[in-house]
Amino acid sequence: MCVGATPHDHHHHETPERSSFTRRSFLKAGAVGTAGLGLAVAAPAVPALAGSVSGRGRVVDLTHRLVKAFPSFLGPQAITDEVLFTIENDGFYTKQWTFDEHIGTHIDTPGHFSAGGTLVDALDPETLLAPIAVVDIKHKAMDDPNAMVDPSDLVAYERHHGRIPRGALVCMNSGWAAKVSDGDAFRGGTGFPDLNFPGFSSDATDWLNAKRDIVGIGVDTMSLDPGNSADFAVHVSFLGSGRYGIENLANLDYIPAKGAHAFVGPVPWEEGSGSPCRVLATVNGRSR
Repeated sequence: MCVGATPHDHHHHETPERSSFTRRSFLKAGAVGTAGLGLAVAAPAVPALAGSVSGRGRVVDLTHRLVKAFPSFLGPQAITDEVLFTIENDGFYTKQWTFDEHIGTHIDTPGHFSAGGTLVDALDPETLLAPIAVVDIKHKAMDDPNAMVDPSDLVAYERHHGRIPRGALVCMNSGWAAKVSDGDAFRGGTGFPDLNFPGFSSDATDWLNAKRDIVGIGVDTMSLDPGNSADFAVHVSFLGSGRYGIENLANLDYIPAKGAHAFVGPVPWEEGSGSPCRVLATVNGRSR
């Protein structure tokens, strides 16, 4: 999810404060991002990449390809690019892009919703390497576009796959990434506040915060909260706990429910609330 105009206190030394945030305040914030920068952008899910990982496994790309036309949070909206130099005329090729921090497959930092929260250039690198737990709710999402991961899904996951490991990235697989080439289908509407897609419930993230020592959560939709959320409770409470979220993941069907490990590669630009990132999973071939 992108909230380009949400104010942030960029002083990292303060204790994060949990603030209330509603759809009404979002809209008042202004045509957030509409005055300039583009929003989410990702192409249809890229094929899983198989390759050697120190001779022990394969790599799966969980990242959508960054393109200019994509179903964004606010609705149809293009990012901009401009060719500055060409090989033919200048001897080298380079482009200039204009876009929002929360674009395509991207990370939400604690400072995205909590004043004083950690921003992208201050994330602990150790948290960006994590075991992955994939919680499959595709059956729920088929019946309810605003289906949520709830505590019972986490309990069921552990019953079948064992305890969620310490330092894990817990990912929701709702099957929604398959819709990414159709803007209205992926948004579940025309754009904020007309949105319908799966996400985490605050009960589930509160359960994870209280019972499991994880580094973050990830979703294959454009927001950690379900599309019809009125208060962005997961963004406020989960990010406010000092953990991060990843939105618009791809290819979760190509990795096992347990046993894969993630590498999350955001851009550590100065005082950013988030960043597009490359998310790769390593799979040892023996995981189920």
